[in-house]
Amino acid sequence: MKVKDKIYRFLALALVTTLLCTSISPALAKLPPLTLSPSPYLPLSPRQVLQRGEPPQRTGSSSPTSSLQKGKVLYDAGRFAEAVQVLKQAVQEYQKQGETLKQVVALSNLSLAYQQLGEWKQAQEAITQSLNLQGFKQQTPQAKTIQNYKILAQTLDIRGRLQLLTGQAEQALQTWQQTMDIYTKANDQNGVVRSQINQAQALISSGFYRRAEATLLQINQKLRSQSDSPEKAITLRSLGDVLQLVGNLPASYTVLQESLEVAKRLRSPANVAASLFSLGNNARAQQETQQAIDFYQQTVKASPSPLLKVQAQLNLLSLLIEEQKSADAKTLLPEIQSQLDPLPPSRASIYARINFVESLVKLGNGELGIGNRESGIGNREISSPTPTPAQILATAVQQARNLGDKRAEAYALGSLGSLYEQTGQWSEAQNLTQQALLLAQSSNAPDIAYRWQWQLGRLLKVKGDLQGAIAAYDTAVQTLESLRSDLVAVNQDVRFNFRDSVEPVYRQSVELLLTQKQLDEKTLEKARQRIEALKIAELDNFFREACLQGQRVLLDQVVDKENPTAAILYPIILPNELQLIVKIPKQPLRHYRTQISQAEVEKAVVELRQNLVNPAAIKATRTQSQQVYNWLVKPIESQLSASGVNTLVFVLDGVLRNVPMSSLYDGKQFLIEKYAIALSVGLQLLDPKPLQRQQLNALTAGLTEPPPQYSNFPPLPAIKTEIELIAETGIPTTNLLNQQFTSKALENQVNAAAFNVVHLATHGQFSSSADQTFILAADGPINVTEFDNILRGRDETRPEAVQLLVLSACQTAAGDKRAALGLAGTAVRAGARSTVASLWQIDDESTAQFIGAFYRELKDVSITKAEALRRAQLQLLKHPNYNAPSFWSAYVLIGNWL
Repeated sequence: MKVKDKIYRFLALALVTTLLCTSISPALAKLPPLTLSPSPYLPLSPRQVLQRGEPPQRTGSSSPTSSLQKGKVLYDAGRFAEAVQVLKQAVQEYQKQGETLKQVVALSNLSLAYQQLGEWKQAQEAITQSLNLQGFKQQTPQAKTIQNYKILAQTLDIRGRLQLLTGQAEQALQTWQQTMDIYTKANDQNGVVRSQINQAQALISSGFYRRAEATLLQINQKLRSQSDSPEKAITLRSLGDVLQLVGNLPASYTVLQESLEVAKRLRSPANVAASLFSLGNNARAQQETQQAIDFYQQTVKASPSPLLKVQAQLNLLSLLIEEQKSADAKTLLPEIQSQLDPLPPSRASIYARINFVESLVKLGNGELGIGNRESGIGNREISSPTPTPAQILATAVQQARNLGDKRAEAYALGSLGSLYEQTGQWSEAQNLTQQALLLAQSSNAPDIAYRWQWQLGRLLKVKGDLQGAIAAYDTAVQTLESLRSDLVAVNQDVRFNFRDSVEPVYRQSVELLLTQKQLDEKTLEKARQRIEALKIAELDNFFREACLQGQRVLLDQVVDKENPTAAILYPIILPNELQLIVKIPKQPLRHYRTQISQAEVEKAVVELRQNLVNPAAIKATRTQSQQVYNWLVKPIESQLSASGVNTLVFVLDGVLRNVPMSSLYDGKQFLIEKYAIALSVGLQLLDPKPLQRQQLNALTAGLTEPPPQYSNFPPLPAIKTEIELIAETGIPTTNLLNQQFTSKALENQVNAAAFNVVHLATHGQFSSSADQTFILAADGPINVTEFDNILRGRDETRPEAVQLLVLSACQTAAGDKRAALGLAGTAVRAGARSTVASLWQIDDESTAQFIGAFYRELKDVSITKAEALRRAQLQLLKHPNYNAPSFWSAYVLIGNWL
């Protein structure tokens, strides 16, 4: 065999498989959630755990004949610091021997090992040297043979990974486009597919999740035509994992099943087990609990890898705890412990130990086992028949130190600090946390650092150092902001991780700011902006991409200049009190607080919502809505009256988003009888201009009878009347009724003319999950993201924005406390300047009357959209049959109220 052939074959083993396992994610070393709630993906991110091929060779299990092979074995075993030393030696040896290609491979793998350790400068130097040796200058590859082309492409793959890790997503995308071109020239279709997957990951890191998804679905079509191979199984699995990342769970499941079938036909136990594990994670994300349990148990049986067995059992353990099946969970503990002990030290085994401790603490199993300061951290590992959580973490810390893995050590030390925090040993906890933070920062690991900055803030607060705590929280928030494009990757499961690992950082930070004795306007503004950042992060996570785009104007500027008769009310729900920040035109911010717990607020608001939808519960509704009025409006009612305010703009928080502010009651009147009311998703408004009433042109679509397969939705016969009443106002309309109203027809009409009003009279649902937020057409549901694509298609063909979107028969999902997030998300992503929607479905006939009144009022050029809505609601309130709040208060206006 020729020397070049030997080198190339080894490179394929040492680099190609590694790239499949690593370069697809934005951060191969992304950590699982570190909170004490169960983590849905344990103990590594899916791309680390699930994209491996056959089990790596362990050191000592064979006799590798070169330093390069030894370096690969160490790398595969997660012993990155040792791999660096061996690969550096290999580079020197090959340089002396004049073995240029081997030196290229060693330098490329050296860069990968440095990347794992967060040593970006050294990683950059290694990959640059590798490319220089290959004659790569600027954009012009000098490789002359097919094999050299492939080696160059693989080296560029590694450079792209480094660029992505260091926040250069655009450059990474360009690099991977280069690799795709090179693989194409080399006729390497597998390489082309890998490059496309990597490009999709770069798009994800830049916030372009839908573009990434489209790319991935194209890849899937290519893979179908390929013959079975281990690489196809791995690539399909990678594709399934990334599809799950962008929220396309059904497509992810299908692709993962294909990966499993390929692995079975190949009779590859390692790939079968890895695909089963991915399927378990997918089922868990879809809340198919029993199916997830089955997949995890199958993984344990099928996997030849002790590490993957433990990881599957850890996922199973956390799932059982999450489902409150404590007895079943406890039966797993001895087996997991027995399998953890013999695992050779590596980053993966360290993470497994830490996540095991997280589940133990969550389960409340045994004592924490914290004694003196060192808690067993010394020159040897802890050996005990039944080690305590503290001892397990002490072993993890020592193993990380022995490996020279600062990132893993930072993770383990911070987790140990968390145990000390729980036992009230504040000084010891602070000491460990500060050590962990320094290591995380020195390892370029912001995804770990923000957690220990947050933990340090909590500890300083307990010790009475308020200013130190505020500074620590400020730093944690800044770190989170730097991670914004990666938050979805860091927090795979939005329903659990976001609320456990991100939201509390913002809320606790705001609580600290607002509990200071002296609150100036600068502090109030800082608190507002911090909660604003949380709301943006919520929406980004809801859609799994950055969604607040376009030129925006601060609400304060709007009320001070364009609309000085509007006031902004900004309630903030904190654990022990309800805070209210108010902006009255041309006045400084005001601040009020009510001593009431978050649990009490949520209980009262949930009960109010339940009574609001019941026309017979008028007395109970008034009592409960007056309580909420006393919290939100009563503290400032005299100032509002004195300032000539006639419109209230609410930027609502948490569960408050599920009730209409129009229904608040002061003991004599409902709030809608005194003020026009609007909601804002945040502190900024897109294009704050009044609606051009003389140029109204409406596209109306309605569905009186739901499709046969959606018989759970009742008929809406009055929708025909509703659409006729809109036409009677003289507004030009184009109608899609019943079978005419399909997703394709809607898309065609939206792009066909300059409609500034889109009115959809059909069933729909807003949920805290994007895949459960939809409107119903004759051909089935139009998901919120699909609806977004329809309107975005319009943006590409004609620049005129939809000024008003009306959703007249939709409702927030019953029992979903965060369902209004779907309503807010729909309003933002639709691109409409204003959205009118119903929080619950109301009487069909009253809806038709309300809609007719709203459009008649809307033609009055002298009033705002908010006032038009108010007048239409008042007409129902004064109607003898529809005066209960359940009829008139369901409708809310989101966005531009002018």
